[in-house]
Amino acid sequence: MVKHQPLQVYERQLCLSCLTGIYGCRWKRYQRSHDDTTKWECLWSFILFCTFSLLLVWFYFWWEAHNDYSEFNWFLYNRSGEWSDGTVPILAATAAGFTYIAFLMILALCHVAVGQQINLHWLHKIGVTVALLTTAIGVISVTQMWGEEWDVVWISLQATGPFLHIGALAAVTALAWLVAGQMARAEKTRFQVMVLLIYLSVLLTLYFIPLSITSPCIMERGSLKAAPAIIGHQGAPMLAPENTLLSFNRALQRNVSGLEADVTISLDGIPFLMRDRTLRRTTNVRRVFPDRQYDDASLFNWTDLSSLNAGQWFLKDDPFWTVQYMSTSERWSVGNQTVCSLEQMLKLAAKSKSSAVFTLRRPPANHPHRHDWVNLTLDTVLRSGIPQQQVMWTVDSNREMVRNVAPGLQQTSVQKLPLDTLHHKGISRVLLRYNQASAQDVRLYNENNISLTLYSVNEPWLYSLLWCSGVPSVSSEAPQVLRKVHYPLWLMSPDEYCLIWICTDIISFAVVLGIFIFQNYHMIRWRMSGMRSYNPEQIMLSAAVRRSSRDVNIMKEKLIFSGQPQ
Repeated sequence: MVKHQPLQVYERQLCLSCLTGIYGCRWKRYQRSHDDTTKWECLWSFILFCTFSLLLVWFYFWWEAHNDYSEFNWFLYNRSGEWSDGTVPILAATAAGFTYIAFLMILALCHVAVGQQINLHWLHKIGVTVALLTTAIGVISVTQMWGEEWDVVWISLQATGPFLHIGALAAVTALAWLVAGQMARAEKTRFQVMVLLIYLSVLLTLYFIPLSITSPCIMERGSLKAAPAIIGHQGAPMLAPENTLLSFNRALQRNVSGLEADVTISLDGIPFLMRDRTLRRTTNVRRVFPDRQYDDASLFNWTDLSSLNAGQWFLKDDPFWTVQYMSTSERWSVGNQTVCSLEQMLKLAAKSKSSAVFTLRRPPANHPHRHDWVNLTLDTVLRSGIPQQQVMWTVDSNREMVRNVAPGLQQTSVQKLPLDTLHHKGISRVLLRYNQASAQDVRLYNENNISLTLYSVNEPWLYSLLWCSGVPSVSSEAPQVLRKVHYPLWLMSPDEYCLIWICTDIISFAVVLGIFIFQNYHMIRWRMSGMRSYNPEQIMLSAAVRRSSRDVNIMKEKLIFSGQPQ
């Protein structure tokens, strides 16, 4: 006698209900389906994957661009005329969007794992579309306005590449469970072969991609050179208002080897320190000279400049989120800073036996010192008493005249010129942005006795990378951070890296092979059991034998809820 087991025995499936409910608003059992996902929903799954990939790149970009947040905010200020930390809303929106899309991706993969039909709810489709469009607009905008910053992605991969490779390999290895499960459940051989080929192609690519990974930090430890000298760009602008005596003193307290500033010529011929074209951002010119607040900074005489406060803005705007850590006396010192002249900075550098480097902005066309700006600056340097060999002269105009008058100055180029041109002009130093010099350029400069300084280096990972590359010196807005880096963040020999690479590949291959064998073992058992179609009689007869097989449960639900005879 055949025992019959009722088919409509429901088990509480809270996790499955939450999974399908959150993703596709299918909270009830009858709303769920094990049928193949429709082509329309497959398209949306592909759009979701593309959105996730784009957001991942966008998130990584802004994570690594932390080195240049100050540059980005200054760039926005020059376009809008108002100072604000534009990175905060971008980071908040990117983090929220990435978290949301990553959550949907996890839910989609869980649907595949449990064999549920993927059906993204229309509200999520709107969210995915919004995330995709806003990210694409952001990428296009950054490319047009700040395109050179994309170089930070490729540079950072030299520092993170070996570790990102291990993480990506671990993720793809974990996906073997889903791929093997899909192959076990698939009824079409063509689909099985296609899935397997795609997966193996990605896996093999990851196995051999270390062949293309290069990093200066993969080197013998004995070949590591001395740490790059640190030059305080605008002093220590994270600890005190930029281009002020207090900022330079704070930098010297961090044992910097030099000071760097931005110089403008006043109306009466006094070189002073100012980065912006106007005085609005870093002084109280709006209150003292409201009618002249939009005038070029070089159109003020030194008497007017000396009357301005150059520190209150720092306490008000808190551009680097550091004011809260200052004591009362420190805040008083910050709030009473004035505009600093070039001569004051040079005397401070001479007293501390530090080098001095400055970039000079030529006065506008209607300025009385439009044509003698170089002579005025050179006279200031010679009058300050600083030894000539401590000054890096970056002005290209009248360089021959400057060499004749002050032959001891270190002639410095702010452009990437051929070696022949550098030697012809008597240039012994080069000052470039960190993305303008490759590891090959660094070696070439070192071999030809050209001292290279890269700016602005504010993050430990970038400093470590340049250290391994052999860069002699860097200019930084965060000397207090870089001084804490006593050794590169990571350094390994080529043999050590090869060992890690091979061991990681072997472990991954063993895990993937084990997963496929385990999944195929269950598939073979299912096929040998004779359950090749959804036959009601076979399901009823099989109820006499206790089966916990997931495939049998799927067949029962299909029989109950399909509404059509099987």
